[in-house]
Amino acid sequence: MGVRTRPHRRGVPRQAHDGHLGAGAVQGRARGVDLDFDNPTGSSFEAEIDATRLWTAEPERDAHLRSADFFDVEHHPRITFKSTRVEQVGSVLYKVTGDLTIRGVTRPVTLDVHYLGQWETPYWVGGVNRGVMHRVGFSATTRINRHDFGVSWNDQLDKGGVVVSDEVFVSLDVEAILAEDLAQA
Repeated sequence: MGVRTRPHRRGVPRQAHDGHLGAGAVQGRARGVDLDFDNPTGSSFEAEIDATRLWTAEPERDAHLRSADFFDVEHHPRITFKSTRVEQVGSVLYKVTGDLTIRGVTRPVTLDVHYLGQWETPYWVGGVNRGVMHRVGFSATTRINRHDFGVSWNDQLDKGGVVVSDEVFVSLDVEAILAEDLAQA
């Protein structure tokens, strides 16, 4: 059985720890998740992050991360991912390879994906219960080198070390509602 899902809310990428004095977080939206439960390796995933909305709870750091030193959101407001291959490596574990674009630079990356399952929940819109919706969930992680995407700014800390690590840890939480349920809502 093949199913097209649509994400129901922002929150696709939960965290992108960049080593910039601790951590940073961004939220995005999946543009499409096509799941084929009978043939999971035939599934696909696309996501987009609005880098102009990056938030770390520190306005000055946020402004610096949006600047040309980092994401250069004036010229590259979106971070995108589009899967090119899905490999099942366990009963609920997958390797999803795809093209990640940051600052206009596209590189292949592989996400370690854990399928969290399906569940039913009520779906409320404008204070009205639209019925039961079937949701699916995933978590995923990967690591990238920021220099691969043209992000090279750094500075020394007073007591040694650097402000920004080269390696970036990316953690995603994805929850989507089956499109057929949304069409009936």
